[in-house]
Amino acid sequence: MEFREEGEGEPVSPTGQYFNSSILSVAIFAVLEFEVPINDSQALSLIQDVFLPINPRFSSIMVSDNADQKKQWQRVEVKLEDHVHVPIFPSKMSPQSYDEYFDDYISNIAAEKLPQNRPLWEIHIFKYPTSHAAGTLIFKLHHALGDGYSLMGALLSCLQSAENPSVPLTFPSLKSSGPKTTHKTKIVPQFFSSVFQTVSDFSWSILKSNFVEDDRTPIRSGEDGVEFRPITLSTLTFSIDEIKLIKNKLGVTINDVIVGIIFLGTRIYMQEITQKSSNEHCTALVLFRTRNIGGYTSIKEMIEPNNAKTTSWGNQFAFLHLPVPKSTEISNPLDFVWEAQKMIKKKRSSAASYLTSWLLDVLKKFRGPEGAARYIHGTLKNSSLTISNIIGPVEKMALDNQAVCGLYFTAVGAPQVNFISFPRPEDWRAYA
Repeated sequence: MEFREEGEGEPVSPTGQYFNSSILSVAIFAVLEFEVPINDSQALSLIQDVFLPINPRFSSIMVSDNADQKKQWQRVEVKLEDHVHVPIFPSKMSPQSYDEYFDDYISNIAAEKLPQNRPLWEIHIFKYPTSHAAGTLIFKLHHALGDGYSLMGALLSCLQSAENPSVPLTFPSLKSSGPKTTHKTKIVPQFFSSVFQTVSDFSWSILKSNFVEDDRTPIRSGEDGVEFRPITLSTLTFSIDEIKLIKNKLGVTINDVIVGIIFLGTRIYMQEITQKSSNEHCTALVLFRTRNIGGYTSIKEMIEPNNAKTTSWGNQFAFLHLPVPKSTEISNPLDFVWEAQKMIKKKRSSAASYLTSWLLDVLKKFRGPEGAARYIHGTLKNSSLTISNIIGPVEKMALDNQAVCGLYFTAVGAPQVNFISFPRPEDWRAYA
């Protein structure tokens, strides 16, 4: 399933309408952890002078055109007091106590919908020291504003290198380093294989979104309204060097290793709760970018309307349906990585995401944006988890000379119990 927007403009894109409807309301959380306490006045100044100018959508609301009810972005005056929140808790408590306050606070704000009468974002300044940081900034950004690439790119554009603030952050290339097949005799077999995979994936996507649900397991209740319930966020820290060691040993990609680890951990957890779940049907939606670019572009390039090569602000991603391998069929933990690699390679040769994009356009035409949103809602609800990752900088980051010790993100508001995300700097934390 693919979602795409053609840059920023006055009309709200179809994708923006799908993610901000009576059926779906999805937001992205980005969390910045700092080594030193946060200065309130300094943070407000940065929001006013650095964050707001990034994109006109941060100063706009969605309105309906009276003539045809089409959604438009309309610029409005931004009152920071409506968007910036500083919670107050008892002072002089232990970091462990503030961990509990932080968890409760982020769970509460995750359950609240962003008001439609003002721009669709909030920033929360948690000034108390937790076991992870001396202070924390929480960005809540509606998915209608853009996808993870756009919004995290906007956030990263506000940051600098901690060692040399005059130097912009650097990122690893996003281009695949794997071998490319060029043998002419393989073109015809690959074409027919791609056609078969496309038909198979598109048919399965329709069935999965409308009729076929995952089994009810310890990670999927199957009940309605899970998106409105309180959430719990858990983090794990990994070393990228260890991930690269597995990658190089097996000759796969970092994404293959990440997905394999998640598959293995998911099955282990499910088996610990109930042994029968090791053989139950469980599907993961893996998000991948559909931008034809090799890394982050500048914010100016992202929002430039006439630059076809670099225009990339918006929602440009697709879902891959991957069945989580059953424990009864795999004995070696590394086989979970091999299975992930094999499935992702096959899915990437499929054009089903483009057919699904066409289907959403048809649904929008005949049933309106709510009809297309309902289809996406079914895709999410009938699966068990979503996996996403975003590339991170290779050096230590800072915001206005304040060193950042942690950066992670997640999505809330989807009809799913589990969302697992991986930012990827040199050392990164999984956020579920």
